[in-house]
Amino acid sequence: MSIETVKRYLEKFGVANRVMEFEISSATVELAAQALNVKPERIAKTLSFKNEDSCVLLVTAGDAKVDNQKFKSAFGFKARMLAPEEVLELVGHEIGGVCPFGIRQDIPVYLDVSLKRFSTIFPACGSKNSAIELNCDELYQYSNAKEWVDACKGWE
Repeated sequence: MSIETVKRYLEKFGVANRVMEFEISSATVELAAQALNVKPERIAKTLSFKNEDSCVLLVTAGDAKVDNQKFKSAFGFKARMLAPEEVLELVGHEIGGVCPFGIRQDIPVYLDVSLKRFSTIFPACGSKNSAIELNCDELYQYSNAKEWVDACKGWE
């Protein structure tokens, strides 16, 4: 999958034209913040964790860190991130462009409450040099999120 896959996915919501592509990398929170000229905490990073069968995606604010106890309480299993090759295989996006759009439909997506303090946030769009500006309601809808969870620390 790629940015083209994400754009095709976002077309059904009428927002594919809002996808931004950069001449520079936006593969990390810091690089994305520089490319967008925003504070790093407004970058919505998508993290992928192993579960029994496949994986779970958790979208958090750029300054949030996963809290192991909160994570286990929310999901019922220990937070173990996927290896880069597993991310590409299971999610369909490469590290640096992982996002909750245009993924396999059986992968559950959750949004961390750390995002709710912003009027808009910037998730990636399937490549190491892309993003889209969304409000929290849009992110919830377009990502087909299961629910909001409190699984992070360090952002309060």
